Amino acid sequence: MMVLPAPAKLNLFLYITGRRDDGYHNLQTLFQFVDQGDSLGFAAAPDGDLTLSPPLPGVSPEQNLIIRAARLLQSKTGCTRGARITLTKRLPMGGGLGGGSSDAATTLVALNRLWQLGLSTEQLARLGLTLGADVPVFIRGQAAFAEGVGDIFTPAHPPEPWYLVLHPEIEVATAAIFNDPDLPRNSPVLPLQQRLSLPWENDCEALVKKRHPEVAKLLGWLLEYAPSRMTGTGACIFASFNRRETAEETLARAPEGVRGFVAKGCNISPLVSALQHMDATDPSSNTAT
Repeated sequence: MMVLPAPAKLNLFLYITGRRDDGYHNLQTLFQFVDQGDSLGFAAAPDGDLTLSPPLPGVSPEQNLIIRAARLLQSKTGCTRGARITLTKRLPMGGGLGGGSSDAATTLVALNRLWQLGLSTEQLARLGLTLGADVPVFIRGQAAFAEGVGDIFTPAHPPEPWYLVLHPEIEVATAAIFNDPDLPRNSPVLPLQQRLSLPWENDCEALVKKRHPEVAKLLGWLLEYAPSRMTGTGACIFASFNRRETAEETLARAPEGVRGFVAKGCNISPLVSALQHMDATDPSSNTAT
């Protein structure tokens, strides 16, 4: 069985620069990966069968991004092979860490190899975009400044500190945040170097704190220890530290009932690193072009 990571991402900043006629939003955001996330295992199956175990509670196969990604790859390539997929779910749903998008990206990359389809990274990224705006960044596997609807990428090289990521045990619906009339939508469009030189913020944070007091309370607590922000549309928040030990000490003080983890920032995705290791130990495993 091929086992690969589906790492979490953080939005180090997130600015909403306008709403498009099609209802989507233009934004500017800085994506960075961390070395924590879900894991997926893949094994070949006959006759195009696709199975996922264990199933995600409350998510039908038609809604599950892993199965949707696999079926999309089958339909776009005419592949008649199948797969048995196992999921070790560690990232919270509705947390703003990109768990579902990362799972879909890892599925596309892994099945491209398992089924020997030979699609390029860019071909996979274009397929992934039809599943979600965040999927391509996970497929490309490079920290990036994203613009447009999150589909225009410039490689970026932010510092790679230790992060403490906390989840206040609630889910935030991304669609509800982006459809809220109180969401700021008028941040200026700035070049990357100017964005990097300014204080980093998240335009969704104030609205999410208003709608979800649990996020506001936890963020207020974390700000006592280090610079802290929300990632994506929440609910997860994060703080950066120079030393792993300091991040772990802060986690140990977290309020009761709050889940969290300490992780290293990564400008190269753990998925890419795993694939490179796989190719180094078994060059025949790389069938992509």
